[in-house]
Amino acid sequence: MIEQIIVGTLVICGTVVLHVLFINTLTLWLTKNGQWIASPPIMTKRTIVLIVMVLWLVLGLTVSSWLWAVVFLLNDVFTDLESALYFTVVTFTTLGYGDITLEKDWRLLASFTAANGLIIVGLNTAFLVEALTRINSAQESSR
Repeated sequence: MIEQIIVGTLVICGTVVLHVLFINTLTLWLTKNGQWIASPPIMTKRTIVLIVMVLWLVLGLTVSSWLWAVVFLLNDVFTDLESALYFTVVTFTTLGYGDITLEKDWRLLASFTAANGLIIVGLNTAFLVEALTRINSAQESSR
């Protein structure tokens, strides 16, 4: 049990750091391109920026999913990458189909995976809301 808590905590810390780096990179990009974003055509640019932001954050989620899958493989929780990645994505998104479950020795780690998914999705959502609020304000000010 202690091993699962340690592994789960370390992976959560790693994915949070990873997402902070992704968000910081995106923030730098938004800051660098702020004047361009605020100038007409506003709707087109808002659409482009939103697509870029979402795809960038999905890339971060993908990297996090791969990290969890590798952790599962390194700890012999799964024997193949497809199962490890599938379980990770299903659990990370808290769908939890139940078609693949962890053995008793590792099932606590599934709850860490689900909690990590909630944390990262919440962090990404908060960032997107704040970024869009600022973009809308900047675009309104430039009119």
